[in-house]
Amino acid sequence: MTASTPLPYVVFGVTGRTGAAAADALLRSGHPVRVVVRDPAKGQTWAERGAELAVADLTDLASMTKALRQVQGAYVVSPQHYNREDLFEMADLIADTTARAAVAASVPRLVALSSVGADRESGTGWIRMNRMFEQRLGETGVPTTFLRAAYFMENWMPMVGLAMRSGTLPTFLAPPQRPLPMVATVDVGSAAAALLQEEKMGTCIVTLSGPKDYTPNDVAAIVAATLGKPVEVAVLPETEWPKALADAHFSKAALAGFAEMTRGLNGSHIDIKSDPSAVEWAGTTTLERVIVKLAQRQR
Repeated sequence: MTASTPLPYVVFGVTGRTGAAAADALLRSGHPVRVVVRDPAKGQTWAERGAELAVADLTDLASMTKALRQVQGAYVVSPQHYNREDLFEMADLIADTTARAAVAASVPRLVALSSVGADRESGTGWIRMNRMFEQRLGETGVPTTFLRAAYFMENWMPMVGLAMRSGTLPTFLAPPQRPLPMVATVDVGSAAAALLQEEKMGTCIVTLSGPKDYTPNDVAAIVAATLGKPVEVAVLPETEWPKALADAHFSKAALAGFAEMTRGLNGSHIDIKSDPSAVEWAGTTTLERVIVKLAQRQR
């Protein structure tokens, strides 16, 4: 790199939706990008677009530090290993390694993917892994924006597939008439890219939802309009959750975490407005747009 070449932004999670969206937004804006992957083959399409490629294991301090050196900033994520019984311990290891690497590499600023509910000490299930991530990174002193995303619109993909086949949209969320903040993953990535480019150097929390809240009944209506046929909502009682999730191959610990998180959402314990210190952002992608794409993939 020459003195006139700007340092890159580092983006993790490019094999997932939010990381891919963040890298795409930065590249489209003409910024230099370094994508971090575990398998070099997974980074080839990014290399073809002009991104620098770094190979790292999220639990390996040396490779993580190397990936984070000489950068303008980094978008970091902690992928969650739902097939493992020790998924919380793994999440803490990834958080600790990321934090130590950021310090060792002297990263000037971070944007970290988190979740609404990460401000709660308990009763949040899976979201406790995001809280660990926030705590580990917060202890470093590295200026960090914690991007607490609302419920991903793309979480509806398997249910949309079932609705297309059966005319029934199953949901874990109840009651079906209660609105819930939801956000498209492309908006999460776009927000991460924008936050990386901000000049302020302090640590802050940003909550991100979509342009409006949606109920499960709204989702069914949108799916029905997209398919051109009636779709009914079927709220799954908690006793049926393990059976409904059998194809996901969750560990027992992951199932317990899912159940606690879902109870927290349904009981409004997990609430996007529960942290008064957070700055509220809103994406622009509607659920209608996401559902159309999900339906196209299922056809």
